[in-house]
Amino acid sequence: MRLDDMIRRASIDPIDPIPAEHRRVEIIDVTHDSRQVVPGSLFAAVTGGTHDGHDHAPDAVDRGAVALLVERPLDLGVPSVLVANVRSDMGRAASVIWGRPTDSMISVGVTGTAGKTTTTHLIAGVLTATGHRPEVIGTIANTLTTPESTDLHRTLASARANGADSVAMEVSSHALTLHRVEGAHFDVAVFTNLGTDHLDFHRDLDDYFAAKRRLFGVDRSSVGVVCTDNEWGQKLLDDDDPTLVPRRGYSVTEAENLVMTAAGSTFTWRNREVSINLSGRFNVSNAIAALHVAEALDLDLDDAIAGLRSVERVRGRFEIVEVAGVDIDVVVDYSHKPDALIAMLEAARELTAGKVVVVFGAGGDRDRTKRPQMGAAAAAGADRVVVTSDNPRTEDPDVIIDEILSGCPDSAAVTVEADRANAIALAIAQAAPGDLVVIAGKGHETTQTIGSVKLPFDDVVHARRALERRAATTFGNGAP
Repeated sequence: MRLDDMIRRASIDPIDPIPAEHRRVEIIDVTHDSRQVVPGSLFAAVTGGTHDGHDHAPDAVDRGAVALLVERPLDLGVPSVLVANVRSDMGRAASVIWGRPTDSMISVGVTGTAGKTTTTHLIAGVLTATGHRPEVIGTIANTLTTPESTDLHRTLASARANGADSVAMEVSSHALTLHRVEGAHFDVAVFTNLGTDHLDFHRDLDDYFAAKRRLFGVDRSSVGVVCTDNEWGQKLLDDDDPTLVPRRGYSVTEAENLVMTAAGSTFTWRNREVSINLSGRFNVSNAIAALHVAEALDLDLDDAIAGLRSVERVRGRFEIVEVAGVDIDVVVDYSHKPDALIAMLEAARELTAGKVVVVFGAGGDRDRTKRPQMGAAAAAGADRVVVTSDNPRTEDPDVIIDEILSGCPDSAAVTVEADRANAIALAIAQAAPGDLVVIAGKGHETTQTIGSVKLPFDDVVHARRALERRAATTFGNGAP
């Protein structure tokens, strides 16, 4: 596509006119990463917190970039398009170059502090059962919850070329603030909840909410599905701003005759029997969200319910670690925020007659304000607490642990074991028969970041080893 056509179709407003001889340059790709440049690329020079893309522009030109999208003039022998906001414009440019993928796919965007991953997988199950071929974009498959816009549109175009006709996508507050979904349009936007998180990025909860609210603008989506079990969801539903899309509310209270076990949940919804292979009241809420999405898309609800039933447990989301011959239950969950930890422990309490034991830590180089809140949530929701390391990154693990402990009351049954593998082993070895052990914080992650190094670490693997040792000790010597 010619550079001038791309600029026009993407509604980019250059600060300086583009010389006539530059307008005819052919663009075949848009990227913000100079290492991904191929001959014919438009290189977007993004100014970030630690790197300035303008410094990498010479390398991009050497690799074959034929034009630059910049916020300050560069004289590198190729056309430069000077704009006020590269992040915003590069998303629309990428969308145009890749044929506006979301315009030709059913697109569902899910935002919220917790529940995004599971809800997108449930929506994908619904779409599959109703005859579609969905792509899922989110935390499990990507380094970022929502990829940068240039990567996003390339990924969507590739999925479409491979037969996908729909997408269920996690949309984070960072993505909305940093224009990662610019150029995308969603048929349905979903709001699951809002809790304390990312206050190292957002000024406060109001700013955090305002970021997520952007997904429901008429320029971004067509209709909204909003959970009203959270005060922020009710606020979004009641908002009469004419720039917001029409919204419908949903609530976990729609689930009648609810029965929950460690293996899954069953309930009645609008006189239909629903069964999911996921535990916990919050996953019932996520399933109801998926049904409301099906309704908003005018999909067959009986097929949609069958689609929910087809979804297996989502990696690291209230994932049961199964080992034959053990007398306790162990769950691995990604809950690394206070509200998510509260909800997860409430779910655990409903599923066991024994005690609830939780193993958790907090990430380093992240929002410190939530650490004592996590400690308080764990102490209130569990009978025994084992505080350990999460991803300490460049912080001292002991300092992080001390900040967590500051939120725990003196009367709480708390054990400290900074080595995460030892903490998991300790909690499982000391649990009484019938107890439920929750390992929280890392979920699907298969590494632990200590300093600047990522080391192999999988909570499920370590939990399974500890369970196998417990089973061997309990049953290995002829014991019943």
